[in-house]
Amino acid sequence: MPATPHSPAPGPDTPDTDVIVVGRGPVGAVLAILLADRGHRVRVLEHRPEPYPLPRATSFDGETARLLASTGIGGGLATISEPATGYQWRTASERPLLDIAFSRTGRYGWPDANTMHQPALEELLAGRLATLPGVETHLGHRVVDIAQTPSGVTATAVTGDGAERAFTARWLVGCDGANSFVREHTGVAVTDLGFSYEWLLCDVRLHTPREFVPTNVQLCDPARPTTMVGSGPGRRRWEFMRLPGESAAELDTTEAAWRLLAPHGVTPETATLLRSTTYRFRAMWAEQWRSGRVFLAGDAAHLMPPFAGQGMCAGIRDVVNLAWKLDLVLSDRAPDRLLDTYTLERRLHAKASITASVKLGRVICVTDPAAAADRDAAILANGGGRAQQGPPPAEPLTKGLLRPAGDGCGGAGEVMIAGTVEADGVRDRLDQLVGAGFVLITTEDPTELNHVHGAFLTALGIRVVRLSPPGSPAGPGLVRDVDGVYHAYLGRLGASSVLVRPDHHVFGTAEPGGTAALVDELRAQLQDAPLAAAR
Repeated sequence: MPATPHSPAPGPDTPDTDVIVVGRGPVGAVLAILLADRGHRVRVLEHRPEPYPLPRATSFDGETARLLASTGIGGGLATISEPATGYQWRTASERPLLDIAFSRTGRYGWPDANTMHQPALEELLAGRLATLPGVETHLGHRVVDIAQTPSGVTATAVTGDGAERAFTARWLVGCDGANSFVREHTGVAVTDLGFSYEWLLCDVRLHTPREFVPTNVQLCDPARPTTMVGSGPGRRRWEFMRLPGESAAELDTTEAAWRLLAPHGVTPETATLLRSTTYRFRAMWAEQWRSGRVFLAGDAAHLMPPFAGQGMCAGIRDVVNLAWKLDLVLSDRAPDRLLDTYTLERRLHAKASITASVKLGRVICVTDPAAAADRDAAILANGGGRAQQGPPPAEPLTKGLLRPAGDGCGGAGEVMIAGTVEADGVRDRLDQLVGAGFVLITTEDPTELNHVHGAFLTALGIRVVRLSPPGSPAGPGLVRDVDGVYHAYLGRLGASSVLVRPDHHVFGTAEPGGTAALVDELRAQLQDAPLAAAR
């Protein structure tokens, strides 16, 4: 059960809500849902009067599917997405340079990669928002000013008819996209890597079903680098790089779109062109994601090339990280210093995704034939093109609210695997059975924890899951590890317990007999968040 949020005593300066979320794209919607689901009052201010009808992002990975499911829309994801079979880079002669096969049941309990129609995802999230009484959504409200006081923040918005409205809250989060007003208003420094190319984006709806194997292909042809990806049921996207000497005006036409699509069997007779437009990607991040009572998340905090498909995924990770920390602060279970770990953790994580995407882009965006031939030869000489089973594990956290390196059995910062368990005759993913929040998974009898530990676990809402091995009965108080994935994980680390944060990152692990010390470490860090951040 969510903790009852603490509300300041009424007064003239009391904010009338807990959190203002600026922007109702997927990132803003996920944040609003997670906060409202924990019992907090949320106002969402969105400048568009109607939902944006065209897709932007086209995919999410297995970790992000897991995070989206935590908002309560897991059952609907299959209706707006399709599992991708793989991702392949090819030379101009169609020889594979990179070949990754995706699983329908990845290490995080969902398909490794999923193609989707973003407006359908946003509709799914909006429907979930509508079921939560703690949320007020104001469409057609463009934020034009933000003012902070020691106790709160005021956002002034202009409505469609030109009227001004003021909204107050204890905290504000800018999820307002690449051209973020919140970012500009806070004046935070931005690091731009200067890696940028212009591409023509073509979204199509196919008239008859076609199978594309693998689902996602990057054609590394110097004559025209081309991206081909799924974008949800019945839809597909092609992207064509603007070549040196080619003007944006001559590329950004319907005629150019059909001309470039034709060699791929896409014509007015076989598909409907939903959109064709040029766009320029960037690689940048804000240096600070917190300014007093104001935070940045998603594209407002970072932008990256599209080649790893991590733009929206990174934004979802941002707000899942921030939501549980805001929850603890709003409910007086942690000092607001804990919120400083948000920038520390997420900026490093996002920078890793951005630099990885730039590395991919430098390989792909080659238009000189001789340079492309050298590239292909070097990749193939180093084992390129060999089939790989599955993507690498999600990027771990390396700093922040984590058990220090050297304590416990390692694993701190990793994204915890997901497995199937059985309890009281019910079999499901462990995520679904325990719900949101901290989880202590152990193979030991948790009675070693004293009343102080018990009080802390209760106050923080930490679920304790005592595992029994695969094939054993799930007796009273025991949860059976159906597939053995949790026992295998603990065995690899030589651990008996793992403490998992609400964002599924591992806080830390413990050797047999060390569970109490693991819980003590979390309690100490939550009481002194700056020390935790500095480690």
